[in-house]
Amino acid sequence: MEKAYNDSNCSSLVTTPVPTADSDTNITAKQPTTSYTRSHGKRDRYLLTLGFIAAIALHALKAGAATPEEAIVVTNANPSNSSFPTRYYSGVPVPDWDNITFKNIVFSEAGGTELPNIKSRGMKARRVWQAGQSVADVMELGDFEASEFGIEKLTVRNIASMTGANLKTLKLDSLELTKWQTIADLTKAIPGLGKLQVADVPPIRDLVAKLARSYALDNQTIASLLETYPVLRNIELGKYINLGNYKLTDIPGLTDAALQKFANWQNNIISKVPGLALLPFGSFPGIPAADLTAVGKVDLPLGTLESDRHRSISGSDRSGFNVSCESKCAHIELAGSGELTGAQWISGKNQKVRGGFGVLGNLFDRREPTGRHPFGKSFKQVVWNVNEGNGSITTAMFFRICKRGIPDLGCSPYGIGPVQFLNYKEMDAILLGRPLSVPR
Repeated sequence: MEKAYNDSNCSSLVTTPVPTADSDTNITAKQPTTSYTRSHGKRDRYLLTLGFIAAIALHALKAGAATPEEAIVVTNANPSNSSFPTRYYSGVPVPDWDNITFKNIVFSEAGGTELPNIKSRGMKARRVWQAGQSVADVMELGDFEASEFGIEKLTVRNIASMTGANLKTLKLDSLELTKWQTIADLTKAIPGLGKLQVADVPPIRDLVAKLARSYALDNQTIASLLETYPVLRNIELGKYINLGNYKLTDIPGLTDAALQKFANWQNNIISKVPGLALLPFGSFPGIPAADLTAVGKVDLPLGTLESDRHRSISGSDRSGFNVSCESKCAHIELAGSGELTGAQWISGKNQKVRGGFGVLGNLFDRREPTGRHPFGKSFKQVVWNVNEGNGSITTAMFFRICKRGIPDLGCSPYGIGPVQFLNYKEMDAILLGRPLSVPR
């Protein structure tokens, strides 16, 4: 079984990379490069414009029109980001995690993939999504197990307290994973449940009444019941009783157990954890921290006529982040300190690279859009549409499928998307993340 490629946590801003494999470059016919003359002509205009803007900004500051911080925000404010919650740190646009939820981010294109035919409780046969559909309806808890979010550490009660949900009105089937839990699973996940009387836990009481003789309910604790009738250990609740007839609180302690304590919790759809789809990312146990030491500036957006781009800083965990492009190389050319100037972030709309690992690494033809991870492993940021005419680009989020439980199936390439993300224009700051090295 393949193992995930592990990036180093800290690499120098400018280093000489190891050449990447040719198999990850585009191999269609080469086209003449036209960016040189355009780049230099545009740069002259940018320098003149930048000097003019700097003079105005300096005058405004001296006049007391704005603080330096405010001036930075105004300079980098991008109206095209108005549809995606955005904040600015030292002039760098980053997601406003406090106003982003799984419910309010949606797919801009349809897609789907078939999953391996592996028997695992709660595992679905496919993932399918439509344009306009919420990410919450497609992604599952396990997809973020190896990410910074830590949502598996939450409890239903935690989520309810932050979203205002009333636990007493929620049905047992509102938490999807209850369908495939067995009595034995529940006793492992919920401390003290085994000491309770069978008769005092309605879902378990009714399940036992269907499968065992009535006297099994007399003065039996749940733990002693499983010893007396070991066959009941592997019976899934949802197969024999209608979970919609019970409340979440009918199983004492269930709402206080961390989601990761339940069997095959990874297969629970985000929207089928009460309130989780409405919980802002900023309320998760962990959120990606912006590394402001790895920042560049959008210098030139260049279209698909570009070819032979070999100073790439985009790619994947599997292929590295210096995957060159041979043809149809729409990209943004960056400016920054040292050798970062002239580096290229290739659009993932045309270029795919190797991704994923393990059994799930075979999904999406083992390919994913080229890009970077400035906001961690939860999703990949991909340059998507490049408009050379007006000097703007859009970026997209791409997600992956992960199954790291038992059995460990690894993670797919980042192939679930695109989801609208941050947009940029010429001269905007852009967070690049690490590792970051620029080919010479």
